[in-house]
Amino acid sequence: MSPAVKYTLGRLGLFVVVFALLLPVPLAFLVKAMIALLASAAFSYFLLAKWRNEMAEQLGTVAERRQAEKARLRAALAGDEAAAAAGDRATAGPPSDTAPAPSTQESGEAPAASGDRAAASADKRDSKTT
Repeated sequence: MSPAVKYTLGRLGLFVVVFALLLPVPLAFLVKAMIALLASAAFSYFLLAKWRNEMAEQLGTVAERRQAEKARLRAALAGDEAAAAAGDRATAGPPSDTAPAPSTQESGEAPAASGDRAAASADKRDSKTT
């Protein structure tokens, strides 16, 4: 079970236990809930310290991994080929069956978006007939 789930369930369990102990006390429902919330927070500070530290370590590991991926992506965007190849998911899978689209750079035209290729070729034919 994940440390975050254990800690969350522990906090919730402490709240329920303290609230159940306060049920016989003649106070308003919301007052009992507030007292139970404060008391369970204080108890969890001492009783659930181990689970809280495990959760903090897990969150720290995830944060470090995200920062490393962010730095790798920034390096790849800056032109670092080694960083781009290190995390390239496109080369990890099987090769694609689709052929690359023909380039329109040779004719001096701007490349059309993938959805506009048919419209661009139709426009090109229309402009040649007129």
